[in-house]
Amino acid sequence: MDNAVIHNDPDIAHHAALDARMVAAVKGIRLLSLTSWPATTQAPFLASVARGKPELPQVNYPKLDFTDARRELAAVMAQVDTTHPLGSYIHDSARSWDLAAGLLEVLGTSAVDHFSSHLFGVPDQPMPGNGPTTRDAARHFIQIAQELDHELLAPEEQVPVSAIALQLQLQGDLDEFFGGRMITVELDPELIAKAAAGATRIRLRTSASFSAYDRAQLYHHEALVHSLTALNGRDQAVLPSLGLSSPRITATQEGLATFAEQITGSIDIQRLKRISLRIEAIAMARDGADFIEVFNYFRGAGQTAEESFSSAQRVFRGVPPSGGAAFTKDTVYLRGLVSVHTFFRQMLRDEKLQTCRWLFAGKMTLEDAQALTPLFEAGVLAPPRWLPQWINRANGLAGALAFSLFANRIRMDQISGE
Repeated sequence: MDNAVIHNDPDIAHHAALDARMVAAVKGIRLLSLTSWPATTQAPFLASVARGKPELPQVNYPKLDFTDARRELAAVMAQVDTTHPLGSYIHDSARSWDLAAGLLEVLGTSAVDHFSSHLFGVPDQPMPGNGPTTRDAARHFIQIAQELDHELLAPEEQVPVSAIALQLQLQGDLDEFFGGRMITVELDPELIAKAAAGATRIRLRTSASFSAYDRAQLYHHEALVHSLTALNGRDQAVLPSLGLSSPRITATQEGLATFAEQITGSIDIQRLKRISLRIEAIAMARDGADFIEVFNYFRGAGQTAEESFSSAQRVFRGVPPSGGAAFTKDTVYLRGLVSVHTFFRQMLRDEKLQTCRWLFAGKMTLEDAQALTPLFEAGVLAPPRWLPQWINRANGLAGALAFSLFANRIRMDQISGE
């Protein structure tokens, strides 16, 4: 939609202006980067473990004040029309950013857990449809992974690839998909995690080694969901905030990205185990386990010392390492996956698969995709410039979802083993 048409509709023009104000207000609210630990915390801790006397890591967080940003967000929320789909979206997004700002203002204290729980949920939260809790689901996948024989892996799946080799492979994959250099793959020796992704950059830890599954996961999960939705969102003239990672969209984003792994056959049981271990670890930390206990939990589950440190620091981002609180973001992966899978099945049932495609036009929730559908259909919001291949293959997607709809009617507890 061009600017002339926007300004000719007072409701759209009003909310476009408010969205622009929101985007400007939240520039300094970088939730993940400001809560993440510096790479220099890893070596001293692992050295203390090697000596047989592990010491709790010491992390110094910045003292932050978002008074001005929060005042502006409050002003935006006060001026939206929540009966209009644009107004409702902006109000909910501004509220989410305000919670994130509140979290960042109390970094290093157990109060972070309060804000994190409101933003991302907790392990004991029921799954969609009032099913089992997120923690129950995590324990289910952990048990299955432990029961499977690692020797079932094909030989080619066990050959590690260096970060340098993966950089070249992944860069080639992305350049081919986008028809040019839209996303740059870089090596980063300071990264604690094996990989990290933004809108236009994917970083790989220089010393890490990767599997074939890692390559597929980085491509389908990080690049063709997280980065792609950011790039598409930046094309939105009316709602440029669709290019930002508002905390409220985290569950849908991670669920959609993990669903992309699943639908493309890029997810393996060990990946589900890693996700599930983090959820169990979050529950442990909230119940009082300290960083050392959580680190040992990951070690006991088969992770290396370096991997265990990386996993444990995700749990303790922003909170004291002494236990009793956690950064709960990683609870959204399984809950988000189930929510997105259920959403796709519902859209198939209702013959509305087009609604699923709107999810790639920017970073939004499942509810946003439905509420904003009339604005996409009217041309107020731009359709996604890029879409992953799997969602364009409607017949294949419909086939997989149709089978899922039927298979879920089969009661496994009614089938006796041979």
